[in-house]
Amino acid sequence: MNHWIAAVRPATLPAAVAPVLVGGAAAADDNFRGGVFIATMAAALLLQIGANFANDVFDFERGADTAERLGPTRVTQAGLIAPEHVRLAALLVFVSAAAIGVYLLFVGGWPILAVGVAAIVAGIAYTGGPWPFGYHGLGDAMVFIFFGLVAVTGTYYLQTDSIDAVAIVAAVPVGMTVTAILVVNNLRDIETDRAAGKRTLAVLIGAPATRAQYALLTLGPYACLPALLRTAAGAWVFLALLSLPLALLLNRSVLGGAAGRALNPILQRTGQLHFLFGALLAAGLLL
Repeated sequence: MNHWIAAVRPATLPAAVAPVLVGGAAAADDNFRGGVFIATMAAALLLQIGANFANDVFDFERGADTAERLGPTRVTQAGLIAPEHVRLAALLVFVSAAAIGVYLLFVGGWPILAVGVAAIVAGIAYTGGPWPFGYHGLGDAMVFIFFGLVAVTGTYYLQTDSIDAVAIVAAVPVGMTVTAILVVNNLRDIETDRAAGKRTLAVLIGAPATRAQYALLTLGPYACLPALLRTAAGAWVFLALLSLPLALLLNRSVLGGAAGRALNPILQRTGQLHFLFGALLAAGLLL
């Protein structure tokens, strides 16, 4: 059981939770659909877990995860769970997400079908399939799109049957902070990914530019907050500024040259920053 919990990667789950919180908060009113919100959150978590399982087995099979891995243990590479079992688990989790998606389909119609299918395909194609986009420098863009823009606006749409400016603007900083998690992960793995032929954006642009990208993605969200005032949001969205000290602390380490395994705690705390920023932004949207 401990091995399967490790495969789930609990520390990554806030990446799925925060966008749904923000999208739901942006849409909250007297007609809030509680059951739909719970189903949306469950589907998002299952998609994250399924992607984690798929990433675990596909990275191992492609040679990206080896004994020289600097990051947290991956169960397939470490021999803790057989590859075929992890692959089957990924399939079962994606099927479970799709089952919830059937209910959401009846709520939101064909746009939700399109989003759901695209999300499952993206979760698999990130490291699997004939042309995994995570191996061709597109991982950052896909994370920003699916865990930021799509997750926030999709949650909003399921509540309101529409897309409004507040959802679109709120999705941008959420997408930035969640992408920062991937960026610091890829910064740590530049050398091992390059050796394995995994051409992440970090491999393509190098460590100095990747550190600058991290700063943009973790500090840029605060510059987005004033734009929310031009939508239906009020000044309470500035509650998200309470997470700024953590962002500054993390940038001090990343821009200061932290590398290798020293980036593992920064990776975990970047996930915490993403969740904290999202939770505070959601609270501000509710007030």
